[in-house]
Amino acid sequence: MKTYHVTKTEDGWQGKAEGGSRASATGATKQEVTQRTIEIAKNQPEPISVRIHKMDGKIQEERTYPGSADPSSSKG
Repeated sequence: MKTYHVTKTEDGWQGKAEGGSRASATGATKQEVTQRTIEIAKNQPEPISVRIHKMDGKIQEERTYPGSADPSSSKG
């Protein structure tokens, strides 16, 4: 499953595919970048995981799109 990470940068926030060289979404606020990254995930033909990180880099939340692709063993 492809994974996107929403992380803090020096200039704001970014949504970037794991292993990618460029951000797919950038912005000043975590909320706007999270929304754009989720839209990207929802438009993909394969299941996508979006990991939203806190400012310190720790994972705050993980979402799977479509929801039916969420692994049954996860707590979320």
